[in-house]
Amino acid sequence: MIRYGQQDITQDDIDAVIGVLKSTNLTQGPNIPAFEQAVLAHVGARHAVAVNSATSALHIACLALDLGPGDWLWTTPNTFVASANCALYCGAQVDFVDIDPRTYNLCPQALERKLMEAERVGRLPKIVVPVHFSGQPCDMAAIHTLGLKYNFRIIEDASHAIGGRYKGEPIGNGRYSDITVFSFHPVKIITTAEGGMALTNDDGLATRLGLLRSHGITRDPALMTKGMDGPWYYQQVALGYNYRMTDIQAALGVSQATRLAEYVLRRHEIAARYESLMTDLPLTLPWQHPDSHSAWHLYVVRLQLDRIEATHLEVFDALRARDIMVNLHYIPVHIQPHYQAMGFREGDYPHAEQYYREAISIPMHPALTDAEQDFVVKVLREAIGQ
Repeated sequence: MIRYGQQDITQDDIDAVIGVLKSTNLTQGPNIPAFEQAVLAHVGARHAVAVNSATSALHIACLALDLGPGDWLWTTPNTFVASANCALYCGAQVDFVDIDPRTYNLCPQALERKLMEAERVGRLPKIVVPVHFSGQPCDMAAIHTLGLKYNFRIIEDASHAIGGRYKGEPIGNGRYSDITVFSFHPVKIITTAEGGMALTNDDGLATRLGLLRSHGITRDPALMTKGMDGPWYYQQVALGYNYRMTDIQAALGVSQATRLAEYVLRRHEIAARYESLMTDLPLTLPWQHPDSHSAWHLYVVRLQLDRIEATHLEVFDALRARDIMVNLHYIPVHIQPHYQAMGFREGDYPHAEQYYREAISIPMHPALTDAEQDFVVKVLREAIGQ
């Protein structure tokens, strides 16, 4: 079976996890700050807060930016539902901005048009969440400029993108956003099994993120409302959550982070090889913006259905029938039943919907061999009649 994505676990990873299991710190031990520092060293931000999932990171990022009832969060429809759900967790409302049909990311031109109309009717967003789909960064400079003009905050959902670069700088450095979120799910660039992280350059936001991660509880006298009663003393100063990462997960992350550059390089090699193998096929291959250096979390092909006889479903099924576990990223969020119950309808975001009708995510991960890649392309050729 050839999966569309999978983790790469080495003996060093195993030894790191076993070391924690033999220690006295399974939960909040030294590997958590070590992992945070390892990621900061790669991306150049000031603060990192490790949590148990990217969904949790998105939630506390919204809370740290004071998103609440009466506020709006805008994001892209071409994403996992968590990028939108984080607003609903806060009692806020969600809207979407259609994608750029070349990058499949949130389109800055569509965003500007929507902001102009929202300003006219008094319904501007408090937060915009650009998603770096498949590891390719959004046009963050353009989005940041709009943020300054229309006074919204920015959370970069970089769940696909650790190890990538934008305008020559690491994704996650916070130059164009308030908070960046990474994911460490097993199919992502590096993994902690489950896990996420919120990064910021703002000292105050970092403090709030740290509180929200762990029940809103602090032992820091500077954050307390009165003096300490004794060495046992703590205070709950906010309504927080149990979103903590374990030391076991963080140890795996520390080990994996040493191979981040290697993994991204290998993904670039696979992407280049796919392009050379499929340039003659009736497919739209991923287009890369010259300002981007993708982390290549996904490799998505779009079927040119007017040039082939098979349907989208028939091609998908033909690949899976040969144990090639392709996937589809993503069903547009606004056509999910929960969001349709909120009033969204098919036809609202035509570029995202057209993409969905044509897209297939084919295998992309560092352990993919040339022989497996050749087999994927061979079966794909057969499925589309080439």
